[in-house]
Amino acid sequence: MATPALSKIENESARLSPEAQFALLERLVHRARNAMSGRCDTWDADLSAMATDPEVQRELHRINTEFSAAEADGLEPRWCQFNAARFTSST
Repeated sequence: MATPALSKIENESARLSPEAQFALLERLVHRARNAMSGRCDTWDADLSAMATDPEVQRELHRINTEFSAAEADGLEPRWCQFNAARFTSST
């Protein structure tokens, strides 16, 4: 998503030494991480709220009940072990 402002910043930063470019990049990444961390905190709080929401709990219970018959089909949940063995075999 190139914009005129981004292009101008990129062109200006090209005039800097590699060390200065790296320092600028570190500052930009630090700023972006700080801005994003607030969003992640909100996401975690929203996820926790969903986990304790009675309506969500009812829906999860309904889904578990609906699929409980599949748990009694006699198959063991080994697909993860099978795939791990398949990809680590020496064939």
